Amino acid sequence: MSSVPLQTLRTFVEVGQRGSIKAAAQALHVTPGAISQQIRLLEDRVGLALFTRERQGLRLTPAGATLHPALLQAFAQIDQAMAALEASKGQHTLTISTVATFAASWLVPRLGAFKQLHPGIEIRVEATSALTDLRRDRVDVALRHGLGDYPGLESVRLMAPVLVPVANPQLVAPGAIREPADCLDYPLLHDSDRADWPLWLAASGVAADARAERGNAFEDDFLLIRAAESGQGLALVPQQYAQQEIAAGRLAQVLDKPWPARFAYYAVTVPGAAERPEVRAFLDWIIDAAANSA
Repeated sequence: MSSVPLQTLRTFVEVGQRGSIKAAAQALHVTPGAISQQIRLLEDRVGLALFTRERQGLRLTPAGATLHPALLQAFAQIDQAMAALEASKGQHTLTISTVATFAASWLVPRLGAFKQLHPGIEIRVEATSALTDLRRDRVDVALRHGLGDYPGLESVRLMAPVLVPVANPQLVAPGAIREPADCLDYPLLHDSDRADWPLWLAASGVAADARAERGNAFEDDFLLIRAAESGQGLALVPQQYAQQEIAAGRLAQVLDKPWPARFAYYAVTVPGAAERPEVRAFLDWIIDAAANSA
């Protein structure tokens, strides 16, 4: 039997860990179809079924369960070797993973201040919405918008952005929306989990309404803002993300009743990462910067 590509083995390890083709695809930044193809390739090479499909996802077969621990350990050793090699260079480079909107609107404009305080620390920013395997991808700090529940990781709450309803001024006439319930008379644009509109309306005393969950959804806040700007509907977005569009007249805040988002931004690290001086320096700085930007 010819050698199996390393990427195929990595794919098997990820699917075995997560029990889901979709979750493995997100972790490896590929399509679910590519994951399925790699698994089929491996099963054809070894001549055995490695997974069985169940309602909850994929489960390792006895053959897969025999193979998985050894490969998992092997890739852990590879990751450790690469981390040791980077450490031997004597460089202090931090990889920060965050979503594109937060990077562009908040983090990047402030990184100059961090660099002035810590000129010996280089920062590498990765813009992604997926909370990947921090160890495997050698991410030092992930900045994420969520509930702070990250199993196996440590998180520090930074800030909770204020959400405001915005729309193209031509879609909503001034004064047409007087109460939060009036927003339901217009198409609503959502973030990917469709949670913010129902929560904002409930917090404003509006009874549950099926219209609150209808409408197009967008993975990224920038896309959500662009959709609102083009007149497709009302968007509920962090106030700071829409400041430039509102100032330029491309968007208008349709109701002056902002409500703090259910979610907050968190700095997420692997256990023990904060003991490294460069990570501790970045965490101290971003906690202070978040407190001063509220």
